Amino acid sequence: MANVQYYDVILKPVITEKSMNAMGEKKYTFLVHPEANKTMIKEAVEKMFEGTKVASVNTMNIDGKKKRRGMVVGKTAKTKKAIVQLTEDSKDIEIFAGL
Repeated sequence: MANVQYYDVILKPVITEKSMNAMGEKKYTFLVHPEANKTMIKEAVEKMFEGTKVASVNTMNIDGKKKRRGMVVGKTAKTKKAIVQLTEDSKDIEIFAGL
């Protein structure tokens, strides 16, 4: 596996209606590095966002979609998504505060 640092693990937050509703339960959704495991994701969230404590991490691998351009068929890149559950006494993540 490649040498993945904690700041390379979390790529970007996922902003959808379903993920916004889950934030009321302190669940935050991120796109993560495809080779990152749950412990790496937990450490990255706790280091990047001060005052957060992670209770659990759920991950899912998403295959790329088939796309066509004329007769040529290709696939988009596969991704990995993580849903991070914070503890009750944990601080909220600031990047979602204004949404």
